[in-house]
Amino acid sequence: MEMMRAVLDSNFWLATHVVTVTIGYSATFLAGFLAIIYIVRGFFTASLDRATADALSRMVYGIICFATLFSFVGTVLGGIWADQSWGRFWGWDPKENGALMIVVWNAIILHCRWGGLVKQRGLMNLAIFGNIITSWSWFGTNMLGVGLHSYGFTDAAFVALSSFVASQLALIAIACTRLEKWRSFREKPVYIDGIKPVLPATDET
Repeated sequence: MEMMRAVLDSNFWLATHVVTVTIGYSATFLAGFLAIIYIVRGFFTASLDRATADALSRMVYGIICFATLFSFVGTVLGGIWADQSWGRFWGWDPKENGALMIVVWNAIILHCRWGGLVKQRGLMNLAIFGNIITSWSWFGTNMLGVGLHSYGFTDAAFVALSSFVASQLALIAIACTRLEKWRSFREKPVYIDGIKPVLPATDET
């Protein structure tokens, strides 16, 4: 049998690919975490004012731009590493497909925002779903038992991953409720000379 090549022996590509892609994936999680703060504060408390909501939206957008760049560069560096170690740049390995999914999903978020297809709540929902994409691509693909990146399937990891995905879907469902149910965005009536004016309904989707 042919001796396996020492893939982790190439310190330069190990350092550049792993560090770069980890920064990109972590930034995607950070954007999702800020989106969770937006949803939780907006829905369950009255502490999310318009200025804070706008600031969170700008931060999520900027971090996703950063994450897209680093995830893309890290994926390309991974391909170069694979070419040096295994003799091919891309082999549609589950881990490679997962890396591509993260880059594509972040690009979708940016295009939806640029095209005006989503506003604040829509951006937050897409960022939270990015947590699902990233967790599956970063951890789930390792446990499939196929490909060159298979690290072994464990029941404990599967339960933890499934629970995390369920929690993110629950947050997305909460975010999709009508704005009147959000404690922070409920219109507070202002009485003028004892008369309650009719306030127009607003919505940010």
